[in-house]
Amino acid sequence: MAVTILVVEDELAIQELIALNLKKAGHIVLCAGDAAHAKLLINNVLPDLVLLDWMLPDITGIEFARGLRREARTKTIPIIILTARTQESDKIDGLEAGADDYITKPFSPRELLARIKAVLRRRLPEMSDEIIEIGGLKLDPTTHRVHVYSEDDSTKLTEIILGPTEFRLLHFLMAYKERVHTRAQLLDRIWGDHVFIEDRTVDVHIRRLRKILETVAKESLVQTVRGTGYRFSVERSEESIG
Repeated sequence: MAVTILVVEDELAIQELIALNLKKAGHIVLCAGDAAHAKLLINNVLPDLVLLDWMLPDITGIEFARGLRREARTKTIPIIILTARTQESDKIDGLEAGADDYITKPFSPRELLARIKAVLRRRLPEMSDEIIEIGGLKLDPTTHRVHVYSEDDSTKLTEIILGPTEFRLLHFLMAYKERVHTRAQLLDRIWGDHVFIEDRTVDVHIRRLRKILETVAKESLVQTVRGTGYRFSVERSEESIG
């Protein structure tokens, strides 16, 4: 699945090489040569992941990472630090600053893409291309298809047709099964934090999703937690529909 990656790297040749390989892998790439430019980009578009060089011309990548972790809007963005530093103490400093991974230069494009995939799988499972199977549903992010297993024949699959928003919503909920998400959280993650729409928009799409799932008797998987939000759960709930 394509994700938006911010590359913060002051060496133009390295920045361009990284961007080229990320674009070839199908990702959306934003580039900045210093922390100030990176902050401007983040203010406009919240990236799904940040590739951050340690040595920047204005502040260090470590300081920038700490700043991202202090702000509510950016504290959960996965960060991978890129650096020529190889000392164990440097790696510890990077991880303690909030980085999710640490890659030493030089590195191969294959290693970088593998590290990105691993971090996204760990931190943002809804960004992964891995097939999810829960509660008799099978969701494939690559093909954007959802199937339901037959209760009489576990090898038989029936496709469920979902709109793009309902698909993203179901993918997100399945990726974080059993977790409760507020309407505001769902708006940020499904529609984006710069889209200004009402919280009740989530309710409309939840109802649409349930109506489709009802045709295969799976509507109870998408549950309402009164006063909080929604979750995907295979456990029956007295307040699952509302």
